[in-house]
Amino acid sequence: MPSIFTRIISGEIPSYKIYEDESYFAFLDISPLSKGHALVVPKIEIDYIFELDDNNYLGLMKVSKHIALAIQAAVPCKRVGIAVVGLEVPHAHVHLIPLHSGAINFSDPKLSLAKEEMEQIAQKIRASFSI
Repeated sequence: MPSIFTRIISGEIPSYKIYEDESYFAFLDISPLSKGHALVVPKIEIDYIFELDDNNYLGLMKVSKHIALAIQAAVPCKRVGIAVVGLEVPHAHVHLIPLHSGAINFSDPKLSLAKEEMEQIAQKIRASFSI
């Protein structure tokens, strides 16, 4: 059965897409820790990030870097944090989270943003993106 991320990549489940190429897909987290919280995933469905071959792993990190820089340009924050947890969805992924203070804490309350605000944030990030 395809992972939820594979279903998002295929368009079966809608998302707030911020980037796509032949190998990677990035979109806003629908339950973000902060405005601009994004996920970057390889299109290849592999459960554990360290099971990716070197080219896919390095490509994922390169794309994540460029997306993080776009987030930082588009969303007011001190910096963008990166986290790889990998237990909640069996599909390798990177969290990029705008930070305002301290560290990433996944037990913090999640934001609930209106569809219009999510679309606006995604548009701002796309407009700030360059690779």
